[in-house]
Amino acid sequence: MRKQTLAVAGILAFACTAATAQQPDWTPVFTQMNTEVLTHSKAYSTLQEATSTIGHRLTGSANGKKAEEYAFNLLTRYGFTNVRYQPFEVESWSRGTIAVTTGSNAAGQKPVKAVSLAHSPVKADVTAPLVDMGNGVEEDYTTAAGKVKGKIALVYLGVLPGSKEGTPHLHRSEKTAIATKHGAAGVIFINAVPNGVLLTGTASVTGKLIPIPAVCIGQEDGMALKQQLTTQQLTSHIQLTNFSGKIKARNVIATIPGKSLPNEKIVIGGHLDSWDLATGAIDNGIGSFSVLDIARTFQALHLQPARTVEFVLFMGEEEGLLGSKAYVNAAIKDKSIHQLRYMLNYDMTNDPKGYSTTDSASKELFQHIGAIAHTLDTSFTNSFRNEAGLHSDHQPFMLQGVPTAGGFGGKLPNNAGACYHADCDNFSLVDEKGLQNTVRFSAMLLYGIADAPVLVAKHFTDAETREFLLKNNLKQPLQIAGEWRWEK
Repeated sequence: MRKQTLAVAGILAFACTAATAQQPDWTPVFTQMNTEVLTHSKAYSTLQEATSTIGHRLTGSANGKKAEEYAFNLLTRYGFTNVRYQPFEVESWSRGTIAVTTGSNAAGQKPVKAVSLAHSPVKADVTAPLVDMGNGVEEDYTTAAGKVKGKIALVYLGVLPGSKEGTPHLHRSEKTAIATKHGAAGVIFINAVPNGVLLTGTASVTGKLIPIPAVCIGQEDGMALKQQLTTQQLTSHIQLTNFSGKIKARNVIATIPGKSLPNEKIVIGGHLDSWDLATGAIDNGIGSFSVLDIARTFQALHLQPARTVEFVLFMGEEEGLLGSKAYVNAAIKDKSIHQLRYMLNYDMTNDPKGYSTTDSASKELFQHIGAIAHTLDTSFTNSFRNEAGLHSDHQPFMLQGVPTAGGFGGKLPNNAGACYHADCDNFSLVDEKGLQNTVRFSAMLLYGIADAPVLVAKHFTDAETREFLLKNNLKQPLQIAGEWRWEK
């Protein structure tokens, strides 16, 4: 075992030496970061305090405002003198009453436990036949043309077991948009998580009110309805009220000016807001409070890399990426968008084992940074992933050609995935060690990107962005969302 360990250490040392020919040796500063986080990290304690004293962090609510102020005050306490709010106006949505029943004409209607999906109408009272639309993707509707018109679609969240290979994994908002396009009077989603867990979240691709009610029911209830529909006709009744209106929300931003390349900017962010069924400790407490603690670490060590670093706590992510869209729109307006060289997004990131990026050319830099991290803690395996996806705060940046990145490879703690957007997303799920690992390995990635002598990652032109999105098969979901700005 000892010989094997020495051999691996020798290989890693050679790898770091070879990489240092092109990149600086950040071992001293990474060692400082590692010690600082392991000794003084505040991510776990501040997240615990926020979840217990604020509760949920729904954008536009009194709690959302408290969360904005908490993050602002925390960054000020960490020594930032230039913390600022970035206000933006949003269409706020919050749930009111709901009643869902189903049944046959013979058996009558029976109540089904359900939760409204945002941005369902402020008032809906729909009674219509229930039809099984499988996974709710476009093919399910075109192969049964007219089947759903004027009816309520029963749709599975995710992809049903046994579905054909290649079935797209669409977001609930995209599935709602498809159902609406085909004339559905409402949508009842079946949660993919067992044990009666109810999921909330937006059913709108735009962050604005949708024309039909969309609700979620538990897996067991939903699969029972699917089975009933194979032998009998069912009718459903959806009755709900909600609130929607214009409110103001604020991103929270702290900046460290670059030492030698101040006009090149690296943004690291995570969404501070959460849904209102629970405290949002996992989604996205572990991401946003990691960003806050990375900021604390930089301040504690007086770090000033070559490029400007901006720490951003976004609001409104859950209601349609509203805060990150506001940030990007402001950058377009003041013509600073082309100063953005990289955006690092932390959304439910936990205990990463490697780094992920949309830019394949950054692999050498990322692996160099990760090799140093690995020498400090071999649990960080320095894996690398090059991919592009949607539905988090990196998306508005990516659509403007900005390379995006983050950590990956870790697992959510304590079966937290089952509590995604659900009433069990509480602080008891958080793992302190996993949170520390997110902070220290991500702080290293941020510093390396911000301090690299040269960034090979390109800020794409509009034409290059289009080709990149096509290459990553993102045209269809962006078209559904109305965000494909190229040819129709």
